[in-house]
Amino acid sequence: MEKFGKSQSIRRVEDVRFLTGHGRYVDDIAPENALRAFVFRAPVAHGVITTLDVSDAREAEGVHAVLTIDDLEAAGMDVNMYAATVKNHDGTPGAAPKRPLLAKGKMRFVGEPVAFVVAETLDQARDAAELILLDYDDLPAKMDVTAGGAPVHDDVPDNQAFDWAMGDEAATDAAFKSAARTVSLDVGDNRIIVNSLEPRGCFAEWDGNRVHVSLGGQGVWGQKEFIAKALGLEEADVRVTTPDVGGGFGMKGFPYPEYALAAHAARLAGRPVRWMSERTEAMLSDNAGRDLVSTAEFAFDETNRIIAYRVHTRCNLGAYNSHFGQFIQSQLFSRVMMGVYDVQKTWLRVEGIYTNTTYVDAYRGAGRPEAIYVLERLMDRAARELGVDPIALRRRNFIKPEQFPYDTTVGETYDVGDFNKVLDRAVQEAALSGFEARKKADAERGLLRGVGLCYYIESILGDPSEGAKVTFNEDGTVTIYVGTQSTGQGHETVFAAFLADQTGIPAEMISVVQGDSDLIASGGGTGGSRSVTVQTNATLATVSAMTEDFSAFLADEMGVPASEISFDDERFRADGSNLTPTMLEVAEMARAKGRDDLLVHEARATLPARSFPNGCHVSEVVIDPETGVVTVERYTVVDDFGNLINPMLAEGQVHGGVAQGIGQAITEHVVYDADGQLLTASFMDYALPRADDIPTISFTSEPVPSTANIMGMKGCGEAGTVGALAAVANAVQDALWERGVRQADMPFTPHKVWELLNSEVLAAE
Repeated sequence: MEKFGKSQSIRRVEDVRFLTGHGRYVDDIAPENALRAFVFRAPVAHGVITTLDVSDAREAEGVHAVLTIDDLEAAGMDVNMYAATVKNHDGTPGAAPKRPLLAKGKMRFVGEPVAFVVAETLDQARDAAELILLDYDDLPAKMDVTAGGAPVHDDVPDNQAFDWAMGDEAATDAAFKSAARTVSLDVGDNRIIVNSLEPRGCFAEWDGNRVHVSLGGQGVWGQKEFIAKALGLEEADVRVTTPDVGGGFGMKGFPYPEYALAAHAARLAGRPVRWMSERTEAMLSDNAGRDLVSTAEFAFDETNRIIAYRVHTRCNLGAYNSHFGQFIQSQLFSRVMMGVYDVQKTWLRVEGIYTNTTYVDAYRGAGRPEAIYVLERLMDRAARELGVDPIALRRRNFIKPEQFPYDTTVGETYDVGDFNKVLDRAVQEAALSGFEARKKADAERGLLRGVGLCYYIESILGDPSEGAKVTFNEDGTVTIYVGTQSTGQGHETVFAAFLADQTGIPAEMISVVQGDSDLIASGGGTGGSRSVTVQTNATLATVSAMTEDFSAFLADEMGVPASEISFDDERFRADGSNLTPTMLEVAEMARAKGRDDLLVHEARATLPARSFPNGCHVSEVVIDPETGVVTVERYTVVDDFGNLINPMLAEGQVHGGVAQGIGQAITEHVVYDADGQLLTASFMDYALPRADDIPTISFTSEPVPSTANIMGMKGCGEAGTVGALAAVANAVQDALWERGVRQADMPFTPHKVWELLNSEVLAAE
């Protein structure tokens, strides 16, 4: 990888300020004179608003504004948030109910924004909210993910948002009819809450007719479009910035009502307005993840080769279509539906159901964890029912190296892969040859040990194009402007180091600017494991343009044609010339001659195709049958991320993703009661994984460089979670199998596992 990156484990430059308390998050940089906002939220999951009287709240001490939906409409705002839709299987449009910035006529989930209160202090805003008179007629809450029930939206009588499908249903059905053996499994994928370290927040301030909104997000351009639309402004009159962000996980990539509300309130008050979510508020109002159930089926021939795969999934969309919700839960799910297996007949059906819960998006992987979890749970079940070794069954069905590039039945083309090579390394690194001995030793202590494997594949998603701009500053430093957005991944280190590798400019002289719609014309933001691959591709294009421009300038200085000048990643050289200037030296030469046009270089580049990170996760769990406690004791990851720029940061990404996966598998679970009240609305009731829940994670890189981009990279941002869910779940199922437990779904809490182990005793009682 010498040409495109040194693949060095460089420590993150960001960590100094983060670890010493010098990070600049949105609540740190809000204007000192900003008013404080508080959101008055729906107390019930489903109800018709009969009275909303905010007159007393408006008269309360310190209050500057109390906004309702009527106020927004009177001000001429576009109160409907745009959202994604998909077509049904029969070609008819899916449901597209309106989603207002504030509840309009009806409340559809607990925590839905009803009024926006702005006061001098946060305490005053809270006190004023207590004076709001809200009366409503209760309606039945819709909480299950089947069609029917009390309509969440009047124009969607059966609560079915869409019924989308992909594949060849007839051919798949025929393959199942002719199969030597079929295997099916119902798979639940429990709902989880993001709970980023820093909750959502924003502030808004006006300069004449122009508004600046600063928010913690994953890209500024979608937010800019949303705010401009809501306020009826030209996009040029909206500036959106994003400072340091304490975690995003997909959840912060979406528009939310509070950002437009703060901007409008600041316009009315003539002063900046700031809003910051509290933790319980975030649990009620942030886009959540997962919450779907699937029935998955394999059809095998007599040699245990998979000839067809069929999946029917029902997913919870919450009360409204989110910005990407339907799209994520359907089309993106399908992109890795087939995983790493050579299957020719597939059928996928996804039903989206509205419920009286908050919006649900497949964050932390945009459909990849869901698809791989279903597939690999089914593969594990198939191995048990067929009586074959699960590793051997996977090998039997892998796409072989000579089959690449491989066109899947759902329209994706995998460019390259060597899945057996990665699996071999995983078996070695996980020391699976010693598993039976470890299991026997645990059994002698009355414990159950299980091993689970997941071979995953995912795809880089999002906009394949990106831009980069490089400026040479008067003080001798260099700035690179990027269209992605770090939410804690270490982009400042990666992008500076990569530019340094390509130009010879010392990394410590390079600063990275991101998250400012005034300084960066466009960008795709961060999500779908796209950032490093698309941004470095754009950087290469910019460096190429810069090298060409500098060579043309140096032709006169060096006395040779530009075509004879070369750049070796450190210096420009030409036969017959003693000049060997660096990039920085050429920039200073250009500045001295008044060539300011050579001090700014920018380019856009588009990836020609997607790349497909893949890898193998192996988990070993130990279960205490007396208490039901599940301990993830060993965890091994072997990944094919292609070429790595910074292996240490890639490993850190994997560790974080695995921790998320273990959290969902063992501890995390969202619980609503029958009336739609969130019962897990604090860390007293919602269990994020703790340090002692996470074992030492072994990480090994086994790269097969991608052919889909010049860097040979594949992306890694979400890979840890994509593989972790099924690896841990399969390990738990393995441990419970010998006790007769045949259906085990996440989360594997002590209570649930104990009940599974004692189901016969409980039934007898």
